[in-house]
Amino acid sequence: MKKKILLITPENEEINRFRKNQFNNFIQITMPYLAAFIDENKYEITLVDEYNQRVPFEEKFHLVAITVNTSNAAHCYDISKKFRDKNIKVVMGGPHATLLPEEVKKQCDYIMVGEGEIIWPEFLEDFYEDKAKPEYICEEVPNLKNMPIARRDLIHKRYFTKGAVISSRGCPYNCSYCNLKQIYCEPFRTRPIKEVISEIKTMKSKFFVFWDDNFFGDINFVKELLIGLKKFNKKWAAQVTLERCKDDELLKLAREAGCVYFFVGIESFSQDSLGSVNKGINDVDKYKSIIDKIHNNGICVQAGIIFGFDTDKKDVFKKTLDACNELGIDGATVSILTPLPKTPVYSKLKEEKRLITEDWSYYNGKTRVAFIPKNMSAEELFEGYMWFRRELYSLKSIYKRIRKSKTNILYNLIVNLGYKISLNGTKNNFEYSK
Repeated sequence: MKKKILLITPENEEINRFRKNQFNNFIQITMPYLAAFIDENKYEITLVDEYNQRVPFEEKFHLVAITVNTSNAAHCYDISKKFRDKNIKVVMGGPHATLLPEEVKKQCDYIMVGEGEIIWPEFLEDFYEDKAKPEYICEEVPNLKNMPIARRDLIHKRYFTKGAVISSRGCPYNCSYCNLKQIYCEPFRTRPIKEVISEIKTMKSKFFVFWDDNFFGDINFVKELLIGLKKFNKKWAAQVTLERCKDDELLKLAREAGCVYFFVGIESFSQDSLGSVNKGINDVDKYKSIIDKIHNNGICVQAGIIFGFDTDKKDVFKKTLDACNELGIDGATVSILTPLPKTPVYSKLKEEKRLITEDWSYYNGKTRVAFIPKNMSAEELFEGYMWFRRELYSLKSIYKRIRKSKTNILYNLIVNLGYKISLNGTKNNFEYSK
């Protein structure tokens, strides 16, 4: 007899309000990927992404699987309780489960700690045979060879693209606000290039994203991959390290392979701020020359910007806006510094008694401030962050960027309008963040 399994990609209400107003969202690939490990001779699969679907609490399942991030942990616990109250078993995994297993295991029947390629299939087999253990811990580095192809057929249609692929895992750097080093068994690994190419062949979408933590983590690997991509005539985007974009050959290959934009973690225009979070790999004095190189290859630059570093003063918002305009950045994904558990930033703020709360819903980087900043109040940080977003994505500002742009106007416009519309999902008052 088949057992019914529900896979949930959860999203808390505040972030979902933010995302739903942003029409250019990309798929969350974790659950479609984990679904590919499931034997459909033994399980009947239902996949729900709360971005665009509701959780079917009224239906009966043998097992509910939830991937838990820090920002949605409380919401995940609420989902779990509703199912467990109906005697439905719940398994949890994901970054938060790996970082804080003792907390998470109290909220579910089974927990997956670490990467899932080995322990997830083992758990599925055990559960089917009614002999599942309470805890499964990844104790060896999973091999990224022969990874199954994500079940895109299970993905709801309301996404900018269903095309997403992973060519590597992890990041060779160690920024102190990032939790990748705490989550993964090893810092950086790549998949076999032939397997990545084969998966891209299966995607119907003409546009896709590389869902890598750092697509330029291994330059020699990615150059070989880009050469193989040329023949597909697809457009794509990826998250990369700005410093690696100094490589002219790399940018040329990316352009020829169909790249339309990079997300680059600029984070700050203050070298002191970058140094304080171990991101000295970014050289502020070289931002202009590197971004010009990217633009000269027709590739848009979507900058990651973070506000709330200890060296940030009240004028940081205006200075950052002026710097973005001066550099000709095509757009920015803006966040409030988030002290994720087990990271050096979290440890420092906790030691200094500057954490406002350990209610994880505050740790989303978009709608709340979780700590006391050094040179301004939490309210001033939030209001400055909102001011920056409004100014950057005003119609006047978007028009100026598009008019001056050297890159793909269509993709540039889509990204900018998507972020402007998302402003409707974040209320402009600090009461919302308390």
